Amino acid sequence: MSMVPQDARIAAIRSILTRLGKYSGLSAERLRHTEIDAAPLLELLSVRRHARRTGDSVEAAILPVVREVAQWLSPTDRLIVDAALCLGLWRDRPGVGVDVDRLYADNLGERREALTEQWVALHTLLDVDPIPETPTVKRLRTVAEHAAFTALAGLLAADSGYPMAQPAAPAPTAPPPAQRGVVTVFGDAVIDHLYRVDDFPTATSAASGSFTGHPGGKGLNRAVAAARLGIDVHLVCAVGDDEYGRRIREFLETERVHLDLVKVVLFAPSLVTAVVLAPNGESRMIGCRDTRVQLQDEDLHRPELRAALESSDVVILSFEQPPAVIEQVLATVSQLQPKPPVIVCPTPSMPVPQGLYQHFGAVDYLVGTAAELAALLPDVPAESGDDIARLLRGLGVGTVCTVENFHCVVASDTVDTVIDHFPQVLKASVGAAAAFTGALAHRLVNSRTALTAADFTWATAAMIPTQKLGAVAVTMPGVDDIDRIVRLYAPRA
Repeated sequence: MSMVPQDARIAAIRSILTRLGKYSGLSAERLRHTEIDAAPLLELLSVRRHARRTGDSVEAAILPVVREVAQWLSPTDRLIVDAALCLGLWRDRPGVGVDVDRLYADNLGERREALTEQWVALHTLLDVDPIPETPTVKRLRTVAEHAAFTALAGLLAADSGYPMAQPAAPAPTAPPPAQRGVVTVFGDAVIDHLYRVDDFPTATSAASGSFTGHPGGKGLNRAVAAARLGIDVHLVCAVGDDEYGRRIREFLETERVHLDLVKVVLFAPSLVTAVVLAPNGESRMIGCRDTRVQLQDEDLHRPELRAALESSDVVILSFEQPPAVIEQVLATVSQLQPKPPVIVCPTPSMPVPQGLYQHFGAVDYLVGTAAELAALLPDVPAESGDDIARLLRGLGVGTVCTVENFHCVVASDTVDTVIDHFPQVLKASVGAAAAFTGALAHRLVNSRTALTAADFTWATAAMIPTQKLGAVAVTMPGVDDIDRIVRLYAPRA
């Protein structure tokens, strides 16, 4: 990275963008023929990486990188730079009633006029409330564009190497644990709508309760669980570019989970899960999904992801992603030398394609409830949990961990044990399996030998602090919390 002071870099990039915005806006053709010295833009690491990845020139890489980075701006600043630079973000949303011909006209003055005329309508389409006062064309030209270009230049100057700059987040209040080991997690990051009710509603009676919202999801919860134990964590997931997506990213950064592999999908809503919690910890869930907000095959070929996998000590995979993505992840990891241990967390609602079975040899640890594990064998009758575990191991899985009711049954070639001596206050906990998985990853990172019954006992103890009826991710314990539980409930001789 250049040794130019950051403020000077931001000012230089802002000046270039402002000048390039004149006339027809930002384009590769303009960059090739302009007299403007665009070197600070062309030298950005994210631009050069995009050019190498696509085979395009660095001039051609500028526009797609700026388009991606612009999505991290506030909605108002995003609208301003979109029109000023003619980025064409609204061309990706046909049929929404935007006059794109005027918004992306060849003349900057006409683009400004179109933006002010459609100001309210555009903010409404982005769900902005309250809508800021519509600026005059003069104020747009003299004040608003300067502020928006400054914000955009700041994100570009950060030069993260991935066309999704990371937003600022509040500093954590507690000192970070010493980090050891790298874990890459594949899974969903959503907003959990938590409804705490006296009892579940029935066909004839409504339920009364309270509501809160908080970041969650199988992938996010497991990433946070591992990060709180001092592990360096990358989360691979997709979120929308809405307010929920920003909340998710800010929470992850606060929890020290890397955002470099979080994909932000333009003009798409982040995923939401309604979680209805009864007083005994039982839950009912409703997932609200958008097929646009998920990983795609092309996301798995990014060099940044390959580098993260090659440096990983453990890979955690939950099954919310499309089957083709799950199969590709397992196939990719199985080819790594050395191959990191793989922890898989199934989802009962996902149909299991036969093609997945050929990759079970890459699964070192399969963690799930009896129902989730049985769902992996939909056409095979199994008489017991032991029978299910035996069948799954026969397909290539190394170790099967049946995690339920704060107990764990472990079945592998070297460990065959039942861990059931920890206290059960609630009947269930939404976050228990995530805490177990994060703790298991911690033991794998820190163990120099094969895991023993003591390691699985430690991971089982991690489930106990999650018996709280609140936001799932914030119940994930630290190392000291788990050590205390192990000591407190150690079996007496």
